[in-house]
Amino acid sequence: MREAHPLERQVGIDYYVSDAPGVGGRLRAAPADFRVREIEAVEPEPLDADPGAYPHLLVRATLTDWDTNDFAGALSDALGISRERVSWAGTKDKRAVTTQLFSIREVDPDDLPDLSGADIEPLGRVGRNLEFGDLAGNAFEIRISDPERPDAVDAITDTLTDFGGGHVAVPNVFGHQRFGSRRPVTHEVGLHVVREEWREAVLTYAGNPAESEPERTQQARATVDDVAASADPDWQTALDAMPGHLGYERSMLHALVENGGEEPADFRAALETVPWNLQRLFVNAAQSYAFNRMLSERLRRGLPFDRPVAGDVVAFADADAPEGFPLPDTDRLQRVSADRVDVVTRHCERGRAFVTAPLVGTETELGDGEPGDIERDVLDDLNLAPADFDLPGNFESTGTRRAILVGTDLDVDRNPLTLSFSLPRGSYATAVLREYLKVDPRDL
Repeated sequence: MREAHPLERQVGIDYYVSDAPGVGGRLRAAPADFRVREIEAVEPEPLDADPGAYPHLLVRATLTDWDTNDFAGALSDALGISRERVSWAGTKDKRAVTTQLFSIREVDPDDLPDLSGADIEPLGRVGRNLEFGDLAGNAFEIRISDPERPDAVDAITDTLTDFGGGHVAVPNVFGHQRFGSRRPVTHEVGLHVVREEWREAVLTYAGNPAESEPERTQQARATVDDVAASADPDWQTALDAMPGHLGYERSMLHALVENGGEEPADFRAALETVPWNLQRLFVNAAQSYAFNRMLSERLRRGLPFDRPVAGDVVAFADADAPEGFPLPDTDRLQRVSADRVDVVTRHCERGRAFVTAPLVGTETELGDGEPGDIERDVLDDLNLAPADFDLPGNFESTGTRRAILVGTDLDVDRNPLTLSFSLPRGSYATAVLREYLKVDPRDL
């Protein structure tokens, strides 16, 4: 079993499924080389629907080289409204051409601005803001530039088809970008939050320089660390050193200047200055890291992903999932006893059930047998328990379970080498691409 790239191991992804060498090459030589289009699952009312009953304008935006959060900020600034009035169903990569939905509260179509690199099309009105996951899935068309071993595609595809029990499939890991593409620390912040180590959480995010960052940013973060280590921290010095483009770090440090930055509650308040979705992302990243660790251990032990073993918890298929994008219904779970393995295996083979692992939260019930041992060992190693997720405000999480395998129908064009595939919501293109390229995850 081929060991994963060192940076992937930092986020809990320890192995590749395929032993074959990757095709190499690089992605995103130009934004148009990486195209992703949301497969929409929201049907709006007409644009002239009553704005009192349907206060949110639904728009489809095709963005070139835009980070989703940055676009939301630019859109709200151009409209002169609070950023909290802009919502979206899924976060997309920056260096790409992305087509996705946004909802904007209490805005008329005629108010929509012209933004460089953005084509914004009003679709209609909806009665609530979009929430994360309000989409069926994503369709990808990804060109690989300068592949070193293009013929390796076939061997990798054969291995992934065997792994998926007859169709191309990979472990449903959370990709490197979930944790911060250039500086993967989001899960470290989240682990501190779950342990209610508020000071450590802030310093991990605002301080803690990484070699991959620009020199000025590294120096600013080093200043934060130096200030924090002093007997009488001068948070204003840390704030003055932080570049203006690091807005979240500056908001945290500004809060410490204002509230003194001495008590744990001061640091929790500093964390709460960032947008609510980032607060949740900290905890979600900690859950994702534990999930990746569990899948890596299952792979190391040689346990199957496409079918259960005794002790697994499976989720039955969601009857309301969009056609072609089967999803687990995490309200319909079943613990697999030894005498039910064969029956549940047949359900999995027919796409009626999915083997799962936990995204741990307060309501998580762990598995039995060897799968349960894996789950408990990972949580023990991280000093976590389900009850630890009973946290204040946006940091609280009840948890859920997630399919451990994701499959796709993959098309390969040879000249230029292009991979086209679709994934259900919540699954990462990088989970597929990493197997084919086997390069530094920062290049995916």
